[in-house]
Amino acid sequence: MKHIFLNLKRFDVPVEKGGINRLYDINSWGSDIVKAVQNGLKKYDDTQFAIFLPEAHLLGAKSALKPGGNLAIGCQSIHFDDITPGGNFGAFTSSRPAAAASSLGCDWVMIGHCEERNKLKAILTEGSGDLSAVNMILQKKVQNAAKTGLKILFCVGETEAEQPTKEEVLKSQLQAIDGIDNIVIAYEPVWAIGPGKTPPDAEYIRDISGYIKSLVNLPVVYGGGLKEENAPMLAGIESINGGLVALTRFSGEIGFYPDEFLTIVEKYLEG
Repeated sequence: MKHIFLNLKRFDVPVEKGGINRLYDINSWGSDIVKAVQNGLKKYDDTQFAIFLPEAHLLGAKSALKPGGNLAIGCQSIHFDDITPGGNFGAFTSSRPAAAASSLGCDWVMIGHCEERNKLKAILTEGSGDLSAVNMILQKKVQNAAKTGLKILFCVGETEAEQPTKEEVLKSQLQAIDGIDNIVIAYEPVWAIGPGKTPPDAEYIRDISGYIKSLVNLPVVYGGGLKEENAPMLAGIESINGGLVALTRFSGEIGFYPDEFLTIVEKYLEG
């Protein structure tokens, strides 16, 4: 089984507001993207697809899904505490508990993305806190997601400073999912993400994904992410079970374009 994920971050913001959304009205953005890609994905019946969206677009995206397809909707992380019968019934201002994500129609949740880890580190640094608490917070999120029945895309990866001890870093991050099934791991080489950075080669990705699988018996996708240029290379790595897509165009009018997403999928799955 292959897994291809799409993380739409905050690509909904229009160009005139400083964003990169040139295609759709922000009010129908999530549903428009689902409508643009779902038919093209149906032919890959041995692949699971999920789109992770900001909360404002979850209902629209879910309502646009056609029944019987292989595309699911996911949210971008959840709160570390949750609604419980006989306990907290919803006093979570500004937060999205797992129960709310499930009620909105999400099947998946992405936890531990490098941008989420950076946010937690920034908060802890402001309070002179222990940065090891990041993994503890993420573990609570994973446990809440699992109890609610959400499938989890759990992101791990090392920064440039962590490269000399990357195996220890990855092992520590993976402790957050101990005892939890129904998870796909996304490996993010954080040191290689961004303009001007050199992405890892096939040998590096093969070694890291193999190491991850030696620790956890779970599918591993490349979260660096999957692009038109590296799709054939990634398809040839047996220990990689898919990829995570974000932007589809990195120069000119950068952004996410549904037709280009379908091209990436085709190049990865069909060669």
